[in-house]
Amino acid sequence: MPFALSTERERETADIFSRYPNKLAACIPLLHLCQEQNGWISDEVIQFVAERCEVSTAHVQGVVTFYTLFNQKPVGKHQIWVCRTLSCALRGSDQIARHLQKKLGVHIGETTKDGLFTLREAECLAACGQGPMMLIDKTYHENLTPEKVDKILDELTGEAK
Repeated sequence: MPFALSTERERETADIFSRYPNKLAACIPLLHLCQEQNGWISDEVIQFVAERCEVSTAHVQGVVTFYTLFNQKPVGKHQIWVCRTLSCALRGSDQIARHLQKKLGVHIGETTKDGLFTLREAECLAACGQGPMMLIDKTYHENLTPEKVDKILDELTGEAK
């Protein structure tokens, strides 16, 4: 079944195209919009974006595989990104990553069986003075301890029930 955007997102698409000098330049923002709706970039989304931007599917696929923020497979409701850059590592990000893996029962790059969380590592999340830190969806959580992580996850798990 071909991918289609909702009516509201179609309006956003028109706004995106109006801000760029050509359709190719709108490829990345359009991919983000499609991912917001679909949760990931499927082959159907790639085809949709290629047609709308008037480029090849190979071009769109190249963009998707280059940028780590594009999901190439279905992901959990919440995406957890643990920063692993030196400043966070020096403050214990590997302990936080290990704690998350144990608590969630998944490895980095995997999604929990209930589909609630996908665990990832990021090279830098630009909060070097507040490490260790993680990004969940669009919210930064800084100066983490295993106890703070547990509280954050418990809040998100309770929200889903």
